[in-house]
Amino acid sequence: MSTTTAPEQVAEDVLPRQHRRGGTRTARTHETLIGAAMASPAVILLIVFFLVPVLLAFGLAFTNARLISPRPPHFVGADNFIRLFGDSLFWASLRNTAYFAVVVVPVQAGLALVLALLANAKVRGTNFFRTVYFAPVVTSMVVISLLWRFIYQPDGLLNKIIEAVSFGQWHGTDWLNNPSTAMPAIMFMSIWQAVGFHMIIWLAGLQTISRDLYEAAALDGASTWKTFTHITWPGLRATRTFILITITIAALSLFTQISVMTQGGPLDSTTTVVFMAVRSGYEQQSTSYAAAVSLVFFVLVLAVSGVQRFLTREQD
Repeated sequence: MSTTTAPEQVAEDVLPRQHRRGGTRTARTHETLIGAAMASPAVILLIVFFLVPVLLAFGLAFTNARLISPRPPHFVGADNFIRLFGDSLFWASLRNTAYFAVVVVPVQAGLALVLALLANAKVRGTNFFRTVYFAPVVTSMVVISLLWRFIYQPDGLLNKIIEAVSFGQWHGTDWLNNPSTAMPAIMFMSIWQAVGFHMIIWLAGLQTISRDLYEAAALDGASTWKTFTHITWPGLRATRTFILITITIAALSLFTQISVMTQGGPLDSTTTVVFMAVRSGYEQQSTSYAAAVSLVFFVLVLAVSGVQRFLTREQD
């Protein structure tokens, strides 16, 4: 017969439980520290390259700071914003940016989806075409812009092709020095360069849709269009939201192509908001005015992204 009393038995039962709880807390603390250590590089980069510049831009926008000046900056209130909203160049750059985004976003997304549907087909050679479509994406935008600048020259490859196809009846134009063709030329090049990236994203979304749904639709005799509208398109809800937002942000932040190919010309027909901010801050050395442009642009992009996210949200 055991001689252990009831209080002693209770103590023996409580001690292991307390030991287990202490061990669980220690393990959780250890996991938390490991998680914090793994996330710290990303958090530090986010703080240094996003939070600090945003706060600095917010502070500079209310001063008269210049990039190089012997005079210290002082507070000027909303003068930079008043000047900005009365600047005709700002409104022209805003129209150019909106024009680029309105054309590029649907065309690039739609073309990428068509290419993804073709690349997703079970035919020979699809891997080769996927590589060809994606090749421009891994090439530097500066290199591509320089290449297309030569193509668009009056004696460039494009005009040579036009002359050959039209048997010398049409000689083309100086695409980048014509206000009516400069922005469309940059649009065409930008879509060509980035369509492969979004094709891969569409393709990844297509491959998450169950093949059983397509087999059931085939058994029911559904047409290709009905299969697309009732199976493929609803199955790409999350993918199309991601693509829509990423293409829009990239289109609104257009800069590299403009800087390399046209420098905002001709007649400011290709000046965008980002290019205006960079030129104001570095060429004109008006850091405070560039900060005001950047803040207004940040608010506009945030608003557009929020509206897109609201319109593409999943309905309960």
